[in-house]
Amino acid sequence: MSRVLSAPTPSPLSRFWRKWRFHINVLLVFIPLSFMPHYFAENAMDRGDSGLGERTVGDIAVGPWSLTLAERRIEGPTAESGQDIKYFNAALCKTCIDQVKATYLRIGKPRSLRAAGVIFFGSGYRMFAGLPVPAKTQADAQLWITMEGWDGSMHQTSIPLSQASPATVAWLNRQGTRP
Repeated sequence: MSRVLSAPTPSPLSRFWRKWRFHINVLLVFIPLSFMPHYFAENAMDRGDSGLGERTVGDIAVGPWSLTLAERRIEGPTAESGQDIKYFNAALCKTCIDQVKATYLRIGKPRSLRAAGVIFFGSGYRMFAGLPVPAKTQADAQLWITMEGWDGSMHQTSIPLSQASPATVAWLNRQGTRP
């Protein structure tokens, strides 16, 4: 006697996969492609092809030197690692690139060079810094820029935070009284 073996009935999941596998795989290709415009915009800003940032403050004189300051994004600070961080980009003037050793950014007047704030990273043509916004920052605060020269000289200037980043001031006003 011979027995005839029949194939097991495919499960509903197996039938679904066989019917829709091509469409699901195409979808898996298009999902990452939807993020490409944002990726290319970020790379263009990092390379400097689209300027320093979304909003340029302009040339700011700091002693004998000057720099162009720009907000990376027109938005309030982002919460990262338990702090609110606002990102700025800057570029030194062409004549002072070889003279400036370091550039710092801080909300509120620095007490000394050790407390000058966050340092800008990158070349003098395109620098970036992530500025922590303290919890008790007032909307009328000053943004201090400190530049240190290779000769040991140190120059400072301040601009209103409302001029440097109106989006941050609006964000501070929305926060209300903070602890």
